Amino acid sequence: MRAMKRIPQRELLDDDEGTPAEIAASLRDLQRINQWFGGVATSEYLFRNALRQSGLSNAEVLEVAAGDGYCVRATAETLRREGFNLQVTGLDRKASHMRDHVGMQAVVGDALNLPFPERSFDFVSSCLFLHHLSPVDAVRSINEALRVCRYGVLINDIDRKAIHLGLVYLGLPLFRSRITWNDGPASVRQAYTAAELADLIKKTLAIRFDVTNRYLYRIAATIWK
Repeated sequence: MRAMKRIPQRELLDDDEGTPAEIAASLRDLQRINQWFGGVATSEYLFRNALRQSGLSNAEVLEVAAGDGYCVRATAETLRREGFNLQVTGLDRKASHMRDHVGMQAVVGDALNLPFPERSFDFVSSCLFLHHLSPVDAVRSINEALRVCRYGVLINDIDRKAIHLGLVYLGLPLFRSRITWNDGPASVRQAYTAAELADLIKKTLAIRFDVTNRYLYRIAATIWK
């Protein structure tokens, strides 16, 4: 079977193209997607593994393109019950996406030019962000994350597969926002495969990395400094 070609797409939530109610509904849809379809589970896997490998029980985390921070906040709550403590700062270029940051510091900023000194955080993480970037910007974003972290970069994203796109279309009736109906299929079409992501990471300043396929077409990448 011929591989599905990556096609850059326009996602409406990126530019807040909707009413405040539509944007809020789309963010709630993203919460459901991460809760039901492997997003939170993938973040838990990434953080649990990174904390154990680094020997940390307390970690300062920067979540880039955080939106409302649901995925990392849910992960932090689960890991707290296991004896780990994540102190999370959420960064997003749209202040309107961060109205519901509960228990997190919120910073408006650009993931390609992070407004922090070197080694400001133990880990820099992201969820459903990297596929929005061109290959050149993806490498730049990872290098920026490596610059401001002390240990590593954790990437939670989706895999581009034709069957994944079909499942997204089947699942659209579960969601309420017209923004989600546009952005869900668009995300899969412009996502990177695990092999493509590995090739991008090889162009960064990483010293070692691991890229793993996870439940329901999620990709988990751990990139060590």
